[in-house]
Amino acid sequence: MKQSVQMAPEVMPLTTFRFSDIIDILVVTLIIYQVLILVRRTRAVQLVIGLGVLFAAYLVSVWLQLYTLQWLLSRVGLVVPLALLVLFQPELRRVLEQFGRGGVSLVGFTTNGLDREARIRLINDVARAARILGSRKIGALIILERRVGLADFIETGIRIDGVATVQLLINIFFPNTPLHDGAVIIRGNRVLAAGCLLPLTERPGLSRALGTRHRAAIGITEETDAVSVVVSEETGTISLAREGRISRGLTEEELKASLLALSGPQPLHVPVHLPALRVPTSVRVPGFWQWARRRGE
Repeated sequence: MKQSVQMAPEVMPLTTFRFSDIIDILVVTLIIYQVLILVRRTRAVQLVIGLGVLFAAYLVSVWLQLYTLQWLLSRVGLVVPLALLVLFQPELRRVLEQFGRGGVSLVGFTTNGLDREARIRLINDVARAARILGSRKIGALIILERRVGLADFIETGIRIDGVATVQLLINIFFPNTPLHDGAVIIRGNRVLAAGCLLPLTERPGLSRALGTRHRAAIGITEETDAVSVVVSEETGTISLAREGRISRGLTEEELKASLLALSGPQPLHVPVHLPALRVPTSVRVPGFWQWARRRGE
């Protein structure tokens, strides 16, 4: 009687390792790394942990032969792919948008053909307006458009299409004016709209000191690659948000430096005038030998 013997698959020797396999491993590693970078500090981390707990429970049920629990978890696994599309929709959108922009790490807000002097003038006006508004404790939210268009958010506000100047920005955010509430969106060196509505971040663990204006500044940077400049109405502090992160308590010069670093691939130089440190010449510090001579006396 002939018995059919099932042969085990041959193990591929290491000599067949090709150069394309190295590229394959590097590409998969890069994709996994970028996914981890995108989901960190977001609600997706807790969701991944929850899915890991369910998968571990399924393995335990198979090992202990808990058939009822195994059947239940197997049915849950059927809807997991659809649930992932719903739960990770913001993260998947960010991934697709970044791949659509041709990369994962892009810098530089849209200058629309602005030359070096025009970019410096724009940044100086934004930083100076933020400093003046902060000194008067007037809340403000200024959005600088980068490579991702903000047309959807521009439509929620009032069209202006004016050159961005210190006077215009201060006038827009002056209290009790129709455009005081909402955000200003700047494309190039022109204020396209004011009073725009922005999405609020839903990130857990944020400081309770961050109000609606700051949460909107973070929210727009989570969904797009825009840069947000925020002025607190309560404390007058200046903050800068990008890529879902916010830096608070900036001075005018620090805000200029940060915006200049984001204005393009090449950093621009702006002279920063710092107050000179005066050291009185009448104060003399005795040397070692003078001190030793005094000790001997």
